[in-house]
Amino acid sequence: MRRGGYLLAVLVAIGIALLPMLWMLSTSVKTNREITQDGTLLPHSFTFANYASLFNGRAFGSYLTNSVVITTASVGIALALGTMAAYALARFRLWGGLERYLGFGLLVTRVIPPIVIIIPVFLVFERLDLLNSRLGLIVVYSAFNVSVVVWMMESFFREIPVDLEEAAMVDGDTRFTAFRRIVLPLAAPGLVATAIFAIILTYNEFLFALVLTSTPAAETMPVGAATLIGRINVDWGAMSAAGVIGALPIVLFAILVQKHLVRGLTVGAVK
Repeated sequence: MRRGGYLLAVLVAIGIALLPMLWMLSTSVKTNREITQDGTLLPHSFTFANYASLFNGRAFGSYLTNSVVITTASVGIALALGTMAAYALARFRLWGGLERYLGFGLLVTRVIPPIVIIIPVFLVFERLDLLNSRLGLIVVYSAFNVSVVVWMMESFFREIPVDLEEAAMVDGDTRFTAFRRIVLPLAAPGLVATAIFAIILTYNEFLFALVLTSTPAAETMPVGAATLIGRINVDWGAMSAAGVIGALPIVLFAILVQKHLVRGLTVGAVK
């Protein structure tokens, strides 16, 4: 009886979580009349006109491409730099125990509301001629993601025994070679979990993309979807279709790395 109650609670929670996505998917294949006038729960006549409208007369393809390129580049740079920084904080001792505070200091960059620093960032990028460019967003997102990577990966590295690296160095490996051959493979689940977290944060970021870009040449998917909101009305069908297409890269990536993600989230849970 208790097990049945747990199962029912899980199913209810899953249903509540999936309901907005199912509603978005249903709306994306409805006609405009069904959305705005009939208010039907399920589409009576399936139509893909909303999807076609995103790529005919709109630059949604550019928005999606920009999001994928910017997210991939910025997360890759952040993982490369942040992983090495996290390893240094986990393995080396600094003067006065400074390593205990550096991680928190880096995390402060994520605690500060973005709206507080958006104007200084805009002025700096204007001087550097990085406005309305993919490179500008890559630089911003890389800087923010490094702090997240360091904060998350430091705990994973602390779970890996130092003896493994010392044994590899006794056999002739350098510190960096031991890090690459021994530590990184063992920390792979943590890397995947960190990468997914950083990808979701970057892919969904709206404020910096809105302020620092102004044309489809650099605007990302969230900004492109916001352009469907007009002064008089909202194209709900096209917005729903944009949400479905925009979610596909994240969903596919999560499915591909699901096994590693579960392992990464449970590393260190049991001693």
